[in-house]
This record gives sequence, structure tokens and C-alpha cells, in this order.
Amino acid sequence: MYHDLSDIAVRLFLEKGFDAVSVAEIAAAAEISKPTLFRYFPAKEDLVLHRIADHETEAARVAAEGPSPLAALRRHFLDGLERCEPVTGLNDHPDVLAFHRLLYGTPSLVARAAAFLERSEDALADALGGDLDARLAAGQIIAVRRILAMENWRRIAGGERVADVRADAVAAAERAFGQLARGLPHLA
Repeated sequence: MYHDLSDIAVRLFLEKGFDAVSVAEIAAAAEISKPTLFRYFPAKEDLVLHRIADHETEAARVAAEGPSPLAALRRHFLDGLERCEPVTGLNDHPDVLAFHRLLYGTPSLVARAAAFLERSEDALADALGGDLDARLAAGQIIAVRRILAMENWRRIAGGERVADVRADAVAAAERAFGQLARGLPHLA
């Protein structure tokens, strides 16, 4: 039900714009009541962010896989680039590009996504030990992943092809994770 409701809402948001679509309109399109919709999604923004919610604890889970937290996170990001996972920004499928335009072009969604990143950072900090050093490291790691993905998305959204961006994306990820390893040797 969650996925179906999210799909209906995102389709409407893409057609008409996020602010132009009411919760009542989404509920009607899904053939449910507004109270039922709110039981599944407490806020309109959650209908969009549901699609990335499963990534919220991803960094924490991956860091625990080893052989070291940074090695695991580096490998995971590089594997994501290889598979053109949308979360890496290196994906030019029209539906993914439209979703990213919706997400990054809607102020309330950007604000809600920032809260998502904070929760991701908190989960990673807990996985790294939970102390101040762990929170500082988690903040850096989550920021690096976000910046790499945004750079890839900006280039793809600007009209470049995945094939033309991939080598630069891999080189940037290697460079960024190398910098993290030098700055956080206890996690490398």
C-alpha cells in the first residue's frame, strides 16, 4: 500500500507540481480517505521521501560490513556508481531525473530530505561508536556521499550522458574517500 500511494502521489506531483496537488486529490486518486492516507503518510512530503526512506540506515549497515567502515562505504559507493543507482546521482533514466527535479526543486522536500540526512548521520554515528569522534566522522562521511551524488546529478541533469560522467564520478569518489581515509585513519 505504501508504494502504491507513493507512486500515485509522485505521478500527480510530476504532472502538476508538488504545491498544486492537495492531499485530498491524492486520496481521491488512490480511492481512500484523507484520514487513511495520513495513517500511512503523516505529511505530504513523506509520499515522495518514502522512495528514499530505505536508504536512511544504509551507511550504518554498510559500515558494519567491514573490513573497515571506510573501505566498506567506499566499495558500496563505487558499486552503486557501477550499477547507476539513483542514490549516487549517476542515472539518466527519465523517471529518475524527473524524481530528482521534483525532490531538489521543491523547498519543503529539500527541508524534509535534510532531516533524512540527519537521521542517516545519527545512525552511522551510532554504528561508529556514538561518541563525539563518531558523530564528527559520520557528518563528514554523509556529506561526502551527498556532495558526490549531487555533483553527478547536476551534470546528468545538465544534459551530460552517464557514459561521459562515469569516469569522473569514479575518480571523484576515489579522491573523496581517500581524503576521508587520511583524515579518519582509525576508520580506514
